[in-house]
Amino acid sequence: METAMLVDSVSTTSSTTTSSSSSTKSSSASLADNYQSFLTLLMKQLEVQDPTNPVDASTYTTQLVQLASLEQQMSIGDKLDELTEAVSALGSDSSAVSYYGRTVEAEGSTTPLQDGEATWEYDLGSAASKVTLTITDSDGDVVYNEVSSSTSAGTHEVTWDGMGTDGQSYDSGTYSLTVSAVDANGKTISTSTRFKGTVTSVDNSSGSTVLSVGGVSLSADDVLSVS
Repeated sequence: METAMLVDSVSTTSSTTTSSSSSTKSSSASLADNYQSFLTLLMKQLEVQDPTNPVDASTYTTQLVQLASLEQQMSIGDKLDELTEAVSALGSDSSAVSYYGRTVEAEGSTTPLQDGEATWEYDLGSAASKVTLTITDSDGDVVYNEVSSSTSAGTHEVTWDGMGTDGQSYDSGTYSLTVSAVDANGKTISTSTRFKGTVTSVDNSSGSTVLSVGGVSLSADDVLSVS
C-alpha cells in the first residue's frame, strides 16, 4: 500500500423455438380452416345427394374422426410450445437473478464507491517509468491523484478508500479512474482499465439482462468475470 488512501498491487434456441411455435400456430390455423371447409362440403353433399342412392356415411365419419384427432394433436402441440417458452423464460430470469449481490468485473473506468472502497484494474502495455493515477467524481472534478509505484508491464489493481487528496472523505457516488503512463523516453504507453463492483439490481424487462453496479449500468454480456 503506497498510502492510506490507495492500494495499488500487481496482480456468459430462442429464435428456433419462436420459429417453431409460429409454424405450429400457422398449421393450427390452416387445420381449422380445412376442418370448417370439410364440414361445409359435407353438409352440401348431404343436401344434394340422391335420396335413392345416398352417400356412404361411414366414409365421412372416418374422415371427420381423422380430422378431429389431428386437431387435438395440434392443440397439444400448441400447449407444449407455450410450456417450452415459459420454461425458457423462467430459466433466463433465474440466470439473471444469480448476478444479484455478486462482484463482477467489466471493461470501463467508472465504478461506485461501495462499502468505503472503489476498485479498478489497469493494464500497462509495457514497463513504464512513470504512472499517474487520477480519480474524478461524476462531475469530472479531480478528487484524488497519485504517482504509482507499480510500473511493470501487465495487470495492476487499484483500491481507493474514498479519501481525497485534499483530505476530504467521500462515502458515496461513482468515480472514474484515468491512468497515464510514459516510458523512460517520455513516450506514452498504452493502458486499459476495468472496474469491479457488487451488483445491486438486475433488470430483465427489456428482454436482455442489464445489471446495476451501484448506479453504473452494465449489460450482462459485457461481464468479464463473476466472483
